[in-house]
Amino acid sequence: MSDTREQSLRVDRWLWYARFFKTRSQAATAVSGGHVKVNGDRAKPGTRVAPGDRLLILRNRMLHDIVVRTLPQRRGPAAEAQLSFSEDESSVQSRAAALERIRQDRLQMPRTEGRPDKRTRRKVRQFNRQAGDN
Repeated sequence: MSDTREQSLRVDRWLWYARFFKTRSQAATAVSGGHVKVNGDRAKPGTRVAPGDRLLILRNRMLHDIVVRTLPQRRGPAAEAQLSFSEDESSVQSRAAALERIRQDRLQMPRTEGRPDKRTRRKVRQFNRQAGDN
């Protein structure tokens, strides 16, 4: 039993070590909320992960499909944390496409110099209502 425990790590701690979340409590909240799946199954904060496990992480409405490569011993620098996982290329591309769609949507919004006045706020609300109908 202790042998497998030494070769695995709690998923909330691993997410914090790998710098997916700023605090361990944020990682635990995300796992409890169903935003993290380990090998296709919904995880609990105490679920153990080991090298070779596949994690699906929904963070900031973006999906990360990663494979655990190593178990970090500490929360170190970002360069060190990135060595602990590898990400599927399709995951990276789909996230980049989603970010591009968001940028395009923002370019269509009315732009003002400074704080919007009453008329511009009405236009923004009207635009949002029309976008919601589609």
